[in-house]
Amino acid sequence: MAVDQQYVMITGAGAGIGREVAWAYASKGATVILTDKNAESLAQTTERLRSGGQRVFSQVLDVSDPAAIAACFAWVRESAGRLDALINNAGLGAWKSPYDLEVDEWDYVLNTNLRGTFLCAREAAKLMRASGGGAIVNLASTRALMSEPNSEAYAASKGGIVALTHALAVSLGPDLIRVNAISPGWIETGDYGALRPIDHAQHPAQRVGNPDDIARACFYLTDPANDFVTGTNLVIDGGMTRKMMYEE
Repeated sequence: MAVDQQYVMITGAGAGIGREVAWAYASKGATVILTDKNAESLAQTTERLRSGGQRVFSQVLDVSDPAAIAACFAWVRESAGRLDALINNAGLGAWKSPYDLEVDEWDYVLNTNLRGTFLCAREAAKLMRASGGGAIVNLASTRALMSEPNSEAYAASKGGIVALTHALAVSLGPDLIRVNAISPGWIETGDYGALRPIDHAQHPAQRVGNPDDIARACFYLTDPANDFVTGTNLVIDGGMTRKMMYEE
């Protein structure tokens, strides 16, 4: 199935990587189904795509709310009728010392990033199973593999997404649903031109990443021709997780 025949859902499409991935799919002719908890940001993305003539559905969704997820996918079933690919991109962090991180802050991050990813994947799989299969891509992070201080909730949620991905790949494989993860490193979604030479040079690839790097990976993982790729975690970080860091 060519991209222009696909129905692709992107969560967290109001800004950042999600917005650019949505644009990338829409620009290739896919019908995109966009969600975000920020109604204003979602409206901006939706208007940008519709003004270019792309086929767009959009719905406000907070993926930390299980009831809202169920209602959203019922809406997808009724309005779009099918789903070929899901990009589970919505996520957030709480950057606080583990001494100060409150239980409700921990829960909100895990419920948004990890539980939200599972519930969206489960509901998407129900639609995909009915139409003969599909592809799910979960956005994890290199923080699943390495850490900075005060990132415990975020790191735990992203590590959980990596494990959830291979578990779902095994469970959903008989229904011809492929599940993969992408772990981005530094992906600049702001002013790329403001980056310093040292920012680029610290990467073995000699540059900081941009959302197009993630979009191209999503295209690969959601291409039905790549049906032998499932359960993997594709690290896209310019080589940073392979670089030893020692102070001189």
